[in-house]
Amino acid sequence: MSLFDWFANRQKSEPNIQQQQEREISDGLWTKCEACGVLAYTKDLKTNQLVCSECDHHMFVDSEERIRQLIDPKTWKPLDESLSPTDPLQFRDRKSYGDRIKDMQEKTGLSDAVQTGTGLIDGLPIALGVMDFRFMGGSMGSVVGEKLTRLIEHATQERFPVVIICASGGARMQEGMLSLMQMAKISGALHRHQQEKLLYIPVLTHPTTGGVTASFAMLGDLILAEPKATIGFAGKRVIEQTLREKLPEGFQTSEYLLGRGFVDAIVPRTQLKRTLAQLISLHQPFFPVLPRLSSEHQHHNEFVKLDSGQI
Repeated sequence: MSLFDWFANRQKSEPNIQQQQEREISDGLWTKCEACGVLAYTKDLKTNQLVCSECDHHMFVDSEERIRQLIDPKTWKPLDESLSPTDPLQFRDRKSYGDRIKDMQEKTGLSDAVQTGTGLIDGLPIALGVMDFRFMGGSMGSVVGEKLTRLIEHATQERFPVVIICASGGARMQEGMLSLMQMAKISGALHRHQQEKLLYIPVLTHPTTGGVTASFAMLGDLILAEPKATIGFAGKRVIEQTLREKLPEGFQTSEYLLGRGFVDAIVPRTQLKRTLAQLISLHQPFFPVLPRLSSEHQHHNEFVKLDSGQI
């Protein structure tokens, strides 16, 4: 075969190869990294917690997958699943807010942009809130605020540490002031939680912006972030136009904020569960109790029980 024939045959076969690859991607067998373009077998990628093995790019994770990554199997107990938003302002842009809510609920299977519940992380009890960017950009409306507030209050009562996985575009404009007041409500619940000397750790993922950054995302005893996450209040372009100056390279990334003290540690997703378990165990207000204790310590016993038995 001549060299010209070889090139001609290759050009004919390449479209078929490309179509096959596109078909396999659309079928979910393979996932293409948006950072480096490498194709990865989806099953292997999920085993690596959706972190690209070639470039360590942290791909999008929904709330269901995040719970599976962090919580010990068969220990997750959701809270307030039935809470659903209403449309008190009768807000409408291109379509009504009520219709947008219904569309998002059908598309995601969620009632709103956060899942809350309790479970075990390496055997340690935890109250966990996980924001989901799929639901209207993870925006914080009245239901998000109410669910997180109830989660924190439940954790205070049970003396559990609180971890919130933050991923949000900010407050939900369709609810106006009702959305903005959630910042104060959640912050108040966290203040009462911390007065009881209980641990709160926010984990900032890509993106964490707006009212979430301006409230509970920055109120942690320890603030963790994923690598290269966008974290900030207003957008870079808005800030530059307001200040009329160019912002530094890498501004509003977790690495930039780590160097300036806004973030305590950057933790890769593959190490997050182990890191959280270590931090929680180090900051336990008391150790797991044994059946026989002195009377002055027996009141702690009620705080280290779950439905499945004593920790």
